[in-house]
Amino acid sequence: MPPPLPPDPIEPCPPPPAMDAALPGAVVATILSRLDVRSLLLAAAACRGLRTCASHALAFLPSFHLLEVALPHHLLRPLLPPNPSLRSLRLDCASLEDNAIGCLARSSLQELLLLNCNKISGRLLHELGATCRDLRMLSLNSLGEHRGLVVTFSDLQELLNGCSQLESLRLALDFSTFDDPNFGCVWASASERLSSLEIGYIPMTMLLELLTAVVEAQQCMDYVKAPVFFPSLQKLCLTVDFITDHLIGSISVALPSLTHLDLQDAPIIEPTSSSDLTNAGLQQINPHGKLKHISLMRSQEFLVTSFRRVNDLGILLMADKCSNLESVCLGGFSRVTDTGFRAIIHSCSGLHKLRVSHGSHLTDLVFHDIVATSLCLTHVSLRWCKLITDIGIERLSFNKDLNVLDLRDCRSLGDEAVRALSCLPKLQTLSLDGTDISDEALKYLGLGSCPLTSLSLRGCRRLTNDCIPLLFAGSVKRSLQVLDISRIPSVTNDAIMLLARSRTPLVELRMRENPKIGDAAVMALASMQVDGGTYGSSLQLLDLYDCGGITPLATRWFKKPYFPRLRWLGITGSLNRVMVDALTRSRPFLHMASRGEELGTMLWDTYSDWYRHNDDDLDELEQWLLDGEPVSDDDTVMEE
Repeated sequence: MPPPLPPDPIEPCPPPPAMDAALPGAVVATILSRLDVRSLLLAAAACRGLRTCASHALAFLPSFHLLEVALPHHLLRPLLPPNPSLRSLRLDCASLEDNAIGCLARSSLQELLLLNCNKISGRLLHELGATCRDLRMLSLNSLGEHRGLVVTFSDLQELLNGCSQLESLRLALDFSTFDDPNFGCVWASASERLSSLEIGYIPMTMLLELLTAVVEAQQCMDYVKAPVFFPSLQKLCLTVDFITDHLIGSISVALPSLTHLDLQDAPIIEPTSSSDLTNAGLQQINPHGKLKHISLMRSQEFLVTSFRRVNDLGILLMADKCSNLESVCLGGFSRVTDTGFRAIIHSCSGLHKLRVSHGSHLTDLVFHDIVATSLCLTHVSLRWCKLITDIGIERLSFNKDLNVLDLRDCRSLGDEAVRALSCLPKLQTLSLDGTDISDEALKYLGLGSCPLTSLSLRGCRRLTNDCIPLLFAGSVKRSLQVLDISRIPSVTNDAIMLLARSRTPLVELRMRENPKIGDAAVMALASMQVDGGTYGSSLQLLDLYDCGGITPLATRWFKKPYFPRLRWLGITGSLNRVMVDALTRSRPFLHMASRGEELGTMLWDTYSDWYRHNDDDLDELEQWLLDGEPVSDDDTVMEE
């Protein structure tokens, strides 16, 4: 019998063609031009060919939005080459200083949003006024807050003189730095198109000076050619020393076209009768009937106080003139009862958003006959309204369009309120901090039909470990992205292990100040895989501040490849300073908070339309930014 023939030799597979041979360059360029900045940088990390195309695409992008990471100047500069097509720029400037101003102030810009400008001086305003003549929208916060930096009146003057096309101006900073005898008059040079003005804090004397200049100019227009102040202004947001009758009257006279008025004060001493808001002041609101949004908030940041000189009569008089309101925010009206709040609900048929904080006399009666109204409430906040009970929330739940509901510190609420809310078909954000709910409430949510994306349970002390499997037993598991289980003494590592086993793709998890959370919880989260991704792949924010069981061992689990998408980490700074500093160096794009500050809320851009990605390639992005070209040897051989 002849020996068997040897098998046919297997021909080696030819290497795949290089990217530029597989696709025409024009096609690749067209594809990359449709990506956002973050996706473009991730593509550049894949191979040399895509890197070249991405570098070319950066010179033609109309929008550059990168708020996830705070890049230093030496990394940002290559990403922002000369680009006459750039119209919109949005950045986190926490790592930028004055040497980056030339990179930010570009003549082609129409929209500029910069967060955390602490290390940049007022020279930025001067350069924007000199360079960005076509700027339509400008939003800055924390400008020049770093010690030794100066923001002057001349900087503001140059900005207003130069940016003659501004339509929206948001300067979230202390305007007392602009104190000057000509402060009121300089606003005559502001853009006539300015329709929205938001100011962080302005002293009452400076604001009244400005409003007086506006009124005087209006009175002179009939017989003298006078400068025009704010002819198009519709939205005004301010923080002042005191909200007073005189201030309300001055705004109503000086700015008759307002549709959006947002005022907040934070008294450091108890207001006197002449420096406070009364019923007479509320009568002066909306004399022209154009207001759609009104917000009057008294903060208790420095002093426990309220609008003691306003009662139901003042709210009734305001509601009578404001029947077209679509949004109402009232904070610190301690003498207003159900009668006043019901007047708003029944007078404003188009009301969509209602926010009441520190409503010490608000009870269930406010919503007793809400079914009889035509209201279509979508956003409701009743924070610190401690007399509201399950019955009131059951009545409120008849509004099937509710999308956002904030019930923080409503201490009389229990499980039955959550049971009523669990059937709302559009409810996405629910805050129950400090309420009297138990595990049974989480069972109702887990089996309910509401598509929750954000749930806050901070300080709900009756909850136990059992609440986690009950919550994720139903459809909530597929929709929930943000969860806060901080300050719950009974929650232990076992609860976090149950959460990890559920493989819920959370984006943000807060569990600060839990004495029984320790290293085992961190290990469980680090080892969790979601949809076959990398370990701990979905979390972008994790707050472990002051968790009693966390030791230096936990910091090792934050090294790569674990938690590749993590961008904010809260941890006790005294845990092990050396290890925490080493972690900061190894992950330079990780925002570390070690003094107990809240994470995320001041860093996300609430005005932008960018979205979170679901890929797991962020370490490649970091490597590309830091090293330039993370191309493997195999990729190099393949391309050659």
